[in-house]
Amino acid sequence: MRAFQQVDVFTARPYLGNALAVVMDASGLSDAQMQRFACWTNLSETTFLLPPTDPAADYRVRIFTPGGELPFAGHPTLGSCHAWLEAGGQPQGREVVQECALGLVRIRREGSQLAFAAPPCKRSDIAPDLLEGIEQALGLQGQQVLAAQKLDNGPQWHGLLLDDPQTVLALLPDHARLRELGTKVGVAARYGHAANTGLLITRSNREARASRSPVAAEPGAADLEVRAFAAPIGVNEDPVTGSLNASLAQWLMAEGHMPTRYQAAQGACLGRAGQVHLQRDANGQVWVGGQSVVCISGQVRL
Repeated sequence: MRAFQQVDVFTARPYLGNALAVVMDASGLSDAQMQRFACWTNLSETTFLLPPTDPAADYRVRIFTPGGELPFAGHPTLGSCHAWLEAGGQPQGREVVQECALGLVRIRREGSQLAFAAPPCKRSDIAPDLLEGIEQALGLQGQQVLAAQKLDNGPQWHGLLLDDPQTVLALLPDHARLRELGTKVGVAARYGHAANTGLLITRSNREARASRSPVAAEPGAADLEVRAFAAPIGVNEDPVTGSLNASLAQWLMAEGHMPTRYQAAQGACLGRAGQVHLQRDANGQVWVGGQSVVCISGQVRL
């Protein structure tokens, strides 16, 4: 029997964020055992904590989806760190340092939330034929796509900035077609008008968003509406996605589409109310933060 926690990430209210299964000590488990358990939990990600191999790290994590292992992912980073701290983990320094297949990831505590330093993001144009296929799979017209980039911070996403949050919320993707294309797609749209000092959020936008979701928005108006479609890895739609929000923030801030500090909402179409806090510091480092809460704590037979 091994210690086990199930954590809800990017929310302070249980069952409104993105669930993560965490096996607290995975020593001795094979890759096949980890993958089998990740398939059984049927969550977007399941993590396995191990002793670090790098002396600078506090712990090591392996991250599995139902379809395979990831080098890095955002909500498993925050959820695993939350579970590790809840279980009595003590960092070597002021920040927690997580080791994953991508490398070392710094995590800092900010009041009741954690925030990770977004890994570097490589950006490139999406091939026109592929972009057209993605638009067709999402049911989009070309004029509804304001900008598009391929984003790679370990996981690869094809990011689309759309014309309106209601366009994002109304999407009914052809997941089978996205699976055929082999593309994970993240879509986003701004509320109000971007400016260096922040965004102007209108009451009508807030109400429109809340009216589409079975769960009312948490306090604090969102600046960006986000959805993530990942059929190629066995997850048609991810409730709240740290890696995608990290790469979106690096792209959208760099191109002036978003300010250096904003809040993203994700999960409304799945009955969730995820809140992701994005900030770029004076050194240019983007931090991705949110709250987490333990929903299940016990033991698992593996």
